Amino acid sequence: MTAPAPASFYDEIGGHETFVKLVDVFYDGVAGDDVLQPMYPEADLGPAKERLLMFLEQYWGGPTTYGERRGHPRLRMRHRPFHVNPDARDRWLAHMRTAVDSLHLAPLHEATLWDYLERAAHAMVNTFEPTGIGAAADGRDHGNLSVTAQEDAPS
Repeated sequence: MTAPAPASFYDEIGGHETFVKLVDVFYDGVAGDDVLQPMYPEADLGPAKERLLMFLEQYWGGPTTYGERRGHPRLRMRHRPFHVNPDARDRWLAHMRTAVDSLHLAPLHEATLWDYLERAAHAMVNTFEPTGIGAAADGRDHGNLSVTAQEDAPS
């Protein structure tokens, strides 16, 4: 008789329903974020939600749908076209913190999940230019955002 295989992290924290809630709560925050929301090319965040859900489920030991549909995650390459600076990272983390907290996981599970999400967010930073400076995510010039000193007006 062989011992049963240990449960994956995915199974331990509740499987599909848990990850759906995580992604839904996260994107509820993104939808109202004036820095993050414009980074999503689709008018509807549904496709982005599906991609994140598939990725997280696969990463944590659930279905391998992400790899079957999209291949290797290549996270840094996929995020390269977007202006991911520390502000965007911190906003992403704030919305994800709210989402993780909504799950009410056991402390070890919460710490494990959060550690990964925090490391991943830091790894995606690809510029230190302030928000609104640099090329737009879609490659279009969204106006001249030159930074110049202005003289103080007399008081």
